[in-house]
Amino acid sequence: MSAFASTNTPQSAANIQSHGKREIVKLSAGLLLFRKHNDEVQVFLVHPGGPFWKKKDEGAWSIPRGEYAEGEEPLDAAKREFEEETGFTPGGVFIELGAIKQPSGKVITVWAFEGNCSPEQIRSNTFTMEWPPKSRKQQEFPEVDRADWFALGDARKRILKGQTEFLDRLVSHLR
Repeated sequence: MSAFASTNTPQSAANIQSHGKREIVKLSAGLLLFRKHNDEVQVFLVHPGGPFWKKKDEGAWSIPRGEYAEGEEPLDAAKREFEEETGFTPGGVFIELGAIKQPSGKVITVWAFEGNCSPEQIRSNTFTMEWPPKSRKQQEFPEVDRADWFALGDARKRILKGQTEFLDRLVSHLR
């Protein structure tokens, strides 16, 4: 078990007792790609696609991740989601950064791995939604509309607030 693993393993996190009631928790797994560039650690983050996120920047970027079903191996799900959202096949040594409960209640488990890729070459899967609202028109949008490399200081400003701890855990591991 990693020094960063939570007391709830991802599989057991799906059934948490809350005030005597069984609470179903959504599980998500992701991969934080990092590189060392000019003696500085940089992380690869993705920006969500779709009309809601179009004009949002600070606090909107994310570690490539996605939901998985209870019983599915979280690392396998993280690899699948990374490839679906970026078009890149992850590989190498995966460093467990543990699980963190998000403000939404979702539990995200993340691994980091070192590598490099070109953000301009991402290919994301898509989703369909009614847009504009109440128009009865279905439009297709990419799950991820762009990606980029960020130095840790800039990444802290851009990443979703609930994911910031994963940056700290990566830094602790790299010391």
